[in-house]
Amino acid sequence: MLETIYRVRKIWYMVIAVIGVPVNLVAMVILSRGKCGLSTCTSRYLVAMATVDLLTIVFEIILWRISYYYFPGTFLDITPVCSAISALGMATMDCSVWFTVTFTFDRFVAICCRKRKAKYCTEKTAAVVITTTGVLLCFKHIPYFFTYRPIKVIDNMPWDCIRKPSFYMNPGWVGYDWVTTVLTPILPFVLILLFNALTVRHILVTSRVRKGLRGQSKVENRSDPEMESRRRSVILHLTISGSFIILWSVNVAEFLYSTIGGLDQNNYNDSEFIFQHFGEILLILSCCTNTFIYGLAQSQFRQQFIRTAKYPLSSIIQLINKQNI
Repeated sequence: MLETIYRVRKIWYMVIAVIGVPVNLVAMVILSRGKCGLSTCTSRYLVAMATVDLLTIVFEIILWRISYYYFPGTFLDITPVCSAISALGMATMDCSVWFTVTFTFDRFVAICCRKRKAKYCTEKTAAVVITTTGVLLCFKHIPYFFTYRPIKVIDNMPWDCIRKPSFYMNPGWVGYDWVTTVLTPILPFVLILLFNALTVRHILVTSRVRKGLRGQSKVENRSDPEMESRRRSVILHLTISGSFIILWSVNVAEFLYSTIGGLDQNNYNDSEFIFQHFGEILLILSCCTNTFIYGLAQSQFRQQFIRTAKYPLSSIIQLINKQNI
């Protein structure tokens, strides 16, 4: 069973890297152009989310996991290097989670708090929120660099990374790890559910009111441009946050299961071990789902994506035609 899980993880991480790197790069390019019919504020958040998703794939998947499975014994396995990669991977994954929270809150303000929208939902505010959140999360993960020790020392060079026993026994480290886990993903999970519930409630109430007013004015057969625009924005917002909730739910359930039951994650039985790694596989998938969500929810993004994907092929065809002439 463990051998099967090992093989599945090995293939899965390579698939995520092959798909995730190009789709996130393309998403960053398209969204940064601002030609998708989205506000500059929304585009800023989505670019930030695509950027940290790409960085998560680079640090957490390629440099940490794929290097372990496919390229053991390289300089990446030197203890200070792999310690830094691990800390950076966790930091970027945290940024991905919290940028989803900040984006959800921004959409909540834009939809439910119309009076504060003009002041909060701006490109400048988005830049400040993203930068502040990213810096704080990077500082938050600096201590993780010091939680590793080498597995072996060859010619005075420390190799490979393993957690120090004190990380699991020292009350300070145990408390730090528990608080870190609560901050990501438990608190974001709760906040996203709360903001989405309030947003949906506000939309339902507003929709009933507008339908009543339009019915009284006897123009119910006409389209409502404001509601259509809001509907597209809400679909994008709820799909992104809903995807996060689905893909992180197993990881959250596993944390609550081990915490409430007082279980040691290093001593899981086979079924618990499978459940834990299934949660890891799902949360890794969250690093490359947003681009597909943009394509499904935004027709203009879909058109830009197709145009960008066709560009290298069309350039090659033009080059071949020139050479033939």
